[in-house]
This record gives sequence, C-alpha cells and structure tokens, in this order.
Amino acid sequence: MITTDHSVLIPSDWRDFLALTKPRVMTLVVFTGLCGLLAAPGSIHPVIGAIVILCIAVGAGGAAALNQWYEAEIDAQMKRTAKRPIPAGRMARTDARDFGIALSAGSVIVMGLAAGWLTAALLAVSIVYYAVVYTIWLKPRTPQNIVVGGGAGAFPPLIGWVAVTGDVTLMPIVLFAIIFMWTPPHFWALALFVKTDYAKVGIPMMPVVAGEKSTRRQILIYAVLLVPVALAPWYLGSAGLIYAVSAALLSIAFVALSVPVGLRTSAEEDAMKPEKRLFAFSILYLFVLFGALVADRLIYNAGLIA
Repeated sequence: MITTDHSVLIPSDWRDFLALTKPRVMTLVVFTGLCGLLAAPGSIHPVIGAIVILCIAVGAGGAAALNQWYEAEIDAQMKRTAKRPIPAGRMARTDARDFGIALSAGSVIVMGLAAGWLTAALLAVSIVYYAVVYTIWLKPRTPQNIVVGGGAGAFPPLIGWVAVTGDVTLMPIVLFAIIFMWTPPHFWALALFVKTDYAKVGIPMMPVVAGEKSTRRQILIYAVLLVPVALAPWYLGSAGLIYAVSAALLSIAFVALSVPVGLRTSAEEDAMKPEKRLFAFSILYLFVLFGALVADRLIYNAGLIA
C-alpha cells in the first residue's frame, strides 16, 4: 500500500532521490546527448558543453521522477518496479513530485541561460513529452504508446547538436529518427518477458493487447526499417566510412537477432533467451552506433583519413 504520510516514512536519503532519476536509463540519454554535441559541426566552449550535458541529465532525471510520482500505484503492483522508492515506502509521492518539478524547471532555465532558448525549448519539450504525453496520455491508453512515446528518448542528440549549431537541420532530425525507430524493438523485446506485469496492472503494452505473435512480427519489421535510417548520416554526406561500416554491421546484427524473436511461435523452452539477447544487444547497439558517429567526425576532423 502506498502512503503519502511523511510521518510513517523512513527519511529518504540521496540514494532514493538518485533512484528516482533512473540512472541506468539516464546513462544512455547522457551518452547520446554528448554524441550529438561532439558530432555537430562547429565548436562549443567546454564549460558550456558540460553545462548542456548536465542539463540534459538533470532534465531527464526530473522527467523520470515525475513518471514515478504519477505511476507510484502501478509500480507497487509490478515485480520489476515494486522496490522503487515510492512503492517501497521510502519516499512520499509529494517529495518525488516536487523533486521532479525542481529538476525539470531548473534544467530548462539553466540550459536557456547557458546555451540559448531554442536548446532550452527542446529540452522542455522532451520533458513534457515523457512526463505528460507518454506517461499520462499514451501509456495507459494505447498499445502504440512506445511507438509514439519513443520521441521522448530521441531528443538528447538533437539537443546536443542544436546547442552547438544554434539551429535545427536535417542531420539532428536523422539522429532523432534513429532513436525513434530503435525504441519499439528495444522496448517490446523487454515487454515480451515482463508482459504479465503489464497485464496485471492494465497497461496496454503491445504484447498484452495485440498478442505475442503480432508484437514479434513488429519487432522484426522495425529492426529492418531501422537499417536505412541508421545509414542515413552516411548517404546524406554527414558521416564517413567509419560510421557507415559500423552502422551496417551493427544493423545487420540487430536484424539477425530480431529474426528468431520475430519468427518464433513458442518461448517456453528457453525462457525468452532470444528476447533477452535482443534487448541487451539493443542497448549496446545504440552506444556503439553513436560512438562510431563521434569517432568518425573526430578522425576525419583530425585529418587522419582523407
């Protein structure tokens, strides 16, 4: 049972507040934001660049805290989330809400003062997208929640890029699109092996509403569609051969791991091993892909490859 009575709660320590920011998720958010900043043409003062990345991290943490504030009762009923600070009784919901609002507002204001109000506006949109559009509107209403809601996690490289260049061009939109297309197969692979949790609390995730067969087929379709999107920076002339080879190899591996997930009919015999492999690789995929983009830019800028 969840309580908001501060008197019966153990005082929250820094670890509970850190947990509210979903630090494992934030790692990927910060990394892709940093890659967008480093891969962008032009330069940015190192101190301003550090502030931009800090604001992306703090804004993402604020959105995550607001997500957990709103979904506290749902989290309490799900095995995967029951030990989070609010459902575990270590924090009052109001404290999580106030913490989330403070982080979100503070990150936008500091971003605006340091890197410009266009960058700050993009950060604000990303926070509202996750905390309101996805969490409150999409997630409890439609199995397409992850498809549309994937935009929330796609903003960081766009924000990092715009912090350097000062405007929104085709390339940062392509980086946004890569993460947008990557999110459904990444998240649905997870949803397949935790679908009983979602079913129990009435969240209409794709495996619960459309069934496993349809979800598996869509995972494979999105994995295939991701290939040309991932290669777009190269054939648009914004990335070189290092990125192209890395993107091709990574995308082939992504599709290869999606095939046994997409075509299988039963998961009883191996405890969802293909799904867990795909989920784990999908995280590595994004880290390496964006890392290759930065390596490509730095190596070419250094003149090591003509």
